[in-house]
Amino acid sequence: MGLREQITEDMKAAMRAKETGKLNTIRLLIAEIKRKEVDERIEVNDTQVVAIVEKMIKQRKDSITQFEAGGRADLADIEKAELAVLVAYMPAGLSDEEVAAEVAAAVAASGATGPQDMGKVMAIVKPKLAGRADMGAVSALIKKALAPA
Repeated sequence: MGLREQITEDMKAAMRAKETGKLNTIRLLIAEIKRKEVDERIEVNDTQVVAIVEKMIKQRKDSITQFEAGGRADLADIEKAELAVLVAYMPAGLSDEEVAAEVAAAVAASGATGPQDMGKVMAIVKPKLAGRADMGAVSALIKKALAPA
């Protein structure tokens, strides 16, 4: 079963169990998937669904930060609940050692010698690690690996 089918099944289960918070979050996710399909006139695959989920997770994290800074714990709690639902659809993350090994392999494969080659390394790493690692942390590891000694 693909990720999209799993999301649909989870929506049905949430309806039966009358879990309104989870149901609303899943409906938002499905709406975002359909919006992408309509806008780009494509049928999304699992990789694209993961990218959509990743984007929604990032939005929730930003919202939580803003709400907590504004003293709105009630709204932050709602966002945290949505975040918990969305995280369940992400593939298993890689450990720091696995990410570092992928970065080292990409640096070697690209023949990168300095910071100017960061784009080459990212082009190799991004397809392998997207959705499985924090790309901000990956970028920082690449910068560190390419920094002049």
